[in-house]
Amino acid sequence: MADKRNTSIPSGQIAAGEIATGRTKTRTRRGAQRAAAKGSQVLVVGLGRFGGAVAVELEALGFEVLGVDGDGRRVQAHADVLTHVVEADTSQSSEVLRQLGAPDFEHAVVGIGTDIEASILTTAALDDLGVPNIWAKAVTAPHGRILERVGADHVVFPEHDMGRRVAHLVGGRVIDWFQLDEDFAMVETTAPSKLLGRSLSEVGLRANYGVTVVCVKPLGQGFTYATADTVLQEGDLLVVAGPTKRAQAFADLN
Repeated sequence: MADKRNTSIPSGQIAAGEIATGRTKTRTRRGAQRAAAKGSQVLVVGLGRFGGAVAVELEALGFEVLGVDGDGRRVQAHADVLTHVVEADTSQSSEVLRQLGAPDFEHAVVGIGTDIEASILTTAALDDLGVPNIWAKAVTAPHGRILERVGADHVVFPEHDMGRRVAHLVGGRVIDWFQLDEDFAMVETTAPSKLLGRSLSEVGLRANYGVTVVCVKPLGQGFTYATADTVLQEGDLLVVAGPTKRAQAFADLN
């Protein structure tokens, strides 16, 4: 990544060849070990609830993050948690992103949601600059389709996905739900009472229920890998994988 400072500047006021200064803060994360590999650097445009959460988590995972937002308050809020932050409007010209070094990034996340036009223009600009792996947030299905057409490699629907997840949790039988694909999920649930005292090989989960127990957490213990000899006990938590309807049906045995 080029030398980028944690900078708060008026949107669109980036001079050619440099990042213009306004209220400038340069910071090196103390004790942080940053890999020089290109893939360890991520550009996050839009530091709202979604983009900000993605950026902070990427930092926690060891990535070097450049966060960009047109709102100076958001920039300042992330100045002490991200490697670099810049206040800039990325929807006006691809030149702004070029000056920020976007072509040097292998990964970019467009977290802009409420301003659909800015989301689309920023995604298109990143694609034009040759960023190979672009993730973009969509708020509606049509928005998502347009993002794909202008260059997004991955489109995510945070509100929609969370809504589906919560729907599975409401009934109380599912403790947690992870939709891995359109028709495949991982479910955390308790061991059904009708299967207690029997080993997984005896139960024949895949043959009888169409799911697989990935791991088990006995009461008061940590998770461990499930084997054919694992005997289900009262209070066991199970992580089960399988087709969505089958996984839900298994959780409903409780």
